[in-house]
Amino acid sequence: MKEIKQFQVRGIPGDLHRISIGARIIDYWAPKTPTDRLLIAHDGQNVFDGKTSTHRRRTWEIGQSVNRVSQELGSTPPAVIAIWNGNSKEDPWARLKELAPEKVLRSGVKIIVRDQIPVTVDDLYGDRYLDEIFSTIVPEVVEHLDIEMTPEKTAMIGSSMGGLSTLYAMDLHRDKFHTALALSTHWILGGNPLVDALIGNLPQPGSHKIYMSHGTKGLDAEYGPFQKRADELAQSNGYRTGHDFLSKVHVRTGHNEKSWASYIDEPISFWLESLAI
Repeated sequence: MKEIKQFQVRGIPGDLHRISIGARIIDYWAPKTPTDRLLIAHDGQNVFDGKTSTHRRRTWEIGQSVNRVSQELGSTPPAVIAIWNGNSKEDPWARLKELAPEKVLRSGVKIIVRDQIPVTVDDLYGDRYLDEIFSTIVPEVVEHLDIEMTPEKTAMIGSSMGGLSTLYAMDLHRDKFHTALALSTHWILGGNPLVDALIGNLPQPGSHKIYMSHGTKGLDAEYGPFQKRADELAQSNGYRTGHDFLSKVHVRTGHNEKSWASYIDEPISFWLESLAI
């Protein structure tokens, strides 16, 4: 683990830290009071720091949200580990390669694309990316912060391709975290077969929780029919709305950090409220 810098963001108490582990950059924040709650976030450059965000200096405002919601609940906020995606000038398609649900797409679910992209299923490494998170990144940061990590109090959050990776991780690493928060899940990458595979592979209801959402503008407007299918399949498999499952449509929101920040308290509350009981 190599420290890159410390920085501060309005609305988030204390310092945030930027580190590298191998070639991967990670931003993280933890409250001064000891916590046993942990949120793992994809696309980490868009989570805290507007200077590194890919869209108009807007972030998800997750740091502000976990503090706001925790204060309302009278509980200690969770630590947040925000893992940067691998996109670079040398490899502008790295994010797609690492966030795609590798085994699902290799098993026959076809990628649906509108434009030609220089990526095939043989280029995907989503399994290696998730293994990097749970075998290397999270253990190192958790040990550094002296956090007692438990699956019951650990969640993962992602949007778009990150939503796909979050749901896929709940299958591959179901023993590492119990709450999946998937915003604007990019179902159109594989259509109904992708929905059926990812939802069909989720753990049986009992100890895990699922939150999903989408907007009605731009790219998000195309997700409706697929998300409806995902909701119906999850419910038919035993997930109960308001208990261990929640799916929301946010009218007039789209596919960007500003939109996700506008309702970020909802998925954070869905996760933390159950821990406050």
